Amino acid sequence: MQYEVEQKYAVSDRVTLELQLDNLGIVWDETVQQRDAYYNHPTRDFAQTDEAIRIRTSAGKHCITYKGPRIDQTTKTRQEIEIPLGEHVTSNAAEQLLVALGFSYVAVVEKIRRTGTLVWQDHPLTIAIDEVTGLGTYIEIELMASEESLSAAQNVVRQAARKLQLQGSIRVGYLDLLLSDSLAQ
Repeated sequence: MQYEVEQKYAVSDRVTLELQLDNLGIVWDETVQQRDAYYNHPTRDFAQTDEAIRIRTSAGKHCITYKGPRIDQTTKTRQEIEIPLGEHVTSNAAEQLLVALGFSYVAVVEKIRRTGTLVWQDHPLTIAIDEVTGLGTYIEIELMASEESLSAAQNVVRQAARKLQLQGSIRVGYLDLLLSDSLAQ
C-alpha cells in the first residue's frame, strides 16, 4: 500500500522560498495549470470520513485519485491511489462516469503549480509551489512511502520543512480551505 506523506504551508515570500530551494539544489520541472474536480460518495460523506476522490487535469493529461483518511496528527499522511486515464479519455468522460455511479459534484480547485525534486537525506522529495485560485500561495513537501517506511518518511518531510523554516503546517486540502472560505463569506 502506498502512502502520501505531505506537509503544506502558506507562503508569504515566494521569492525567498524559491531562492532557499535553489540553494538546496532543487531540480525544477515545468510549471503547469491544474484543475481538480472533487466528488462526494453516494452513501458516505467524504467530509465526515476524511476521504477524497478527484479527477485531475494537468498538462493535457487526466487521472483519477482516491485519498484515504489522514493517519497522522502532524503530517498529512494518507493512502493514495492514483490511476492515469488513457490518452483518449477526457476529464469530462471520467466525471460523467462518477455521476453515473451516484457520486455528486462538490467543487473545483484550480491552481498553477511549479514542481521540483529535492533530494533530502537521500530521499527524493516532491516540492510543489501552488498559486491556488481564491486562496493564495502554498508549498507542499511530499514523499511517497510504503507502510514499512512511513515513520522515516514523515521524519524526512518534517526535517525538510524545518530546514526551510516553514511554520504552521496545514493539514487540510485546498478543497477544505476553499469550502471553509466560502462558508465564512
